[in-house]
Amino acid sequence: MPSRLVLYERVGCHLCEETALELDRLIGPDGYAHVDIEADDDLLLRYGHRIPVIAVDGEDRLEVPITVPDLRELLDIRDRAT
Repeated sequence: MPSRLVLYERVGCHLCEETALELDRLIGPDGYAHVDIEADDDLLLRYGHRIPVIAVDGEDRLEVPITVPDLRELLDIRDRAT
């Protein structure tokens, strides 16, 4: 079963938008879930201003600043694990 990848983000966050665009380019828009932290008070407290955050199978793996090489490495690791 493929790993579940989640992008924790906030509407209007330019870093979140850039990360989503890169994920779309690398794995497609259906390859991950978007979660708006402002829709959940617990997530808002947990992540605050340290977004975007990418989690794999419930474990936070990358957070701001997310670079393209870091993202590629995470995806390679995820792909090798499945």
